[in-house]
Amino acid sequence: MSYEEKGTWVYLVVSVVVYAAYVGVVLSRADGGPLADVAYVGPLLWSVAGAVVAGIVVRIVVEIARPSESLRTDERDRDLARRGTLAGQWGVVGGALGALVLALADADTFWIANTIYLGFVVMAVVSSVVTLVAYRRGV
Repeated sequence: MSYEEKGTWVYLVVSVVVYAAYVGVVLSRADGGPLADVAYVGPLLWSVAGAVVAGIVVRIVVEIARPSESLRTDERDRDLARRGTLAGQWGVVGGALGALVLALADADTFWIANTIYLGFVVMAVVSSVVTLVAYRRGV
């Protein structure tokens, strides 16, 4: 497995795990009450920062545990990453459009912020999955 493919796996796993932890924290804070009343800003900021740090740390640990033969990125890696990024951008577009609709509907900022965050997570998942499928199918 190439260095870039390992990094894509790390990105996918960290994105999903950190977002799931964030959702768990928000739901536990709701304690049966309305979600819009939850203090979500701190957990959201911590989860975004935590995802960045976790991605770096996990990638280092993976490289130590199973070193790649080469850290060089070749043309195939760049092409697959580009395909994944293009596919994943629709997650950000969807999140932005959803947030725009919510803002126009005068929705609570909780829903707007969480729609944007979900858009970023969808982008991470879609781009990672498209890239990993392309690695496996030999595109």
